[in-house]
Amino acid sequence: MKGDPSVKIAYAIASVVVAMLLVTRVAAQNSDNGGDIANVEMCNGKDGTSLDALIVACSALIKTGADNPKVQAIAYNNRGNAYTTKGQYDLAIQDYGEALKINTDYAKAFNNRGVAYQKKGDYDHALMDFAAAININPNYAGAFANRGQTYEKKGDYPDAVKDFDRAIDLQPSLPAVWNERCWAHALSGELQAAITDCNEAIRLAPSDAAAFDSRGLTYLKLGRWDLAIADYNSALRIDANLPSSLYGRGYARLKAGDQAGSDADIAAAKAREQNIEAEFGGYGLHL
Repeated sequence: MKGDPSVKIAYAIASVVVAMLLVTRVAAQNSDNGGDIANVEMCNGKDGTSLDALIVACSALIKTGADNPKVQAIAYNNRGNAYTTKGQYDLAIQDYGEALKINTDYAKAFNNRGVAYQKKGDYDHALMDFAAAININPNYAGAFANRGQTYEKKGDYPDAVKDFDRAIDLQPSLPAVWNERCWAHALSGELQAAITDCNEAIRLAPSDAAAFDSRGLTYLKLGRWDLAIADYNSALRIDANLPSSLYGRGYARLKAGDQAGSDADIAAAKAREQNIEAEFGGYGLHL
């Protein structure tokens, strides 16, 4: 579940974002002096480098790396990742574009620019970039997962599931992708398939609230109030402030006859996410 009210219930997947930014490491041996080596390490994000320090280091490599296009392209990509993480999507998109001018077959830069477009809400450009990354590397699990997530945001659940299928075939150990496919199945009414996928996401990442939240929503759609409450309890033990789990548990409690518990949960959810009731209503779950 995600924060786009037309597609997802807010916040539930935020902790396990599928749209991974992929860093390419700059090789230290490409640098001629200690200052450049330090910039290489920081541009690679070594030892928890802050985003601002990474931007400064990558900028220095871009400025001094004209004679080494590979280093420049990687530095643009990594600086773009920092800008994306900071929410400065236009700057990120510009940097990924510069990386791709230097290296037109840079699959990671296409993928990462797609992530920035997706976060900006420009889904059509995101889809084009993920397709370009996949065209360059047909076994690029991350790009399939990211494209699937973008289809999901557009409400195209069949194409989302196809891409999640491919991502899982290529890299079956990513719990966030299982969770995303669970959610896509749930929204398209394939509820037993959704349960199976959420079960696997929970097996792979038992301390992640998102999959419990997604399975709870699926149980709501199945009318299994007891199982929904149990899953929302699990999610809230991990993240006590998750609005979708508070609201979902309140919904299930109401259906199970616990008016007081329902009122408390729903009030807490609305205090954290104003539009949460409308978001659940969009999935046919009306109070």
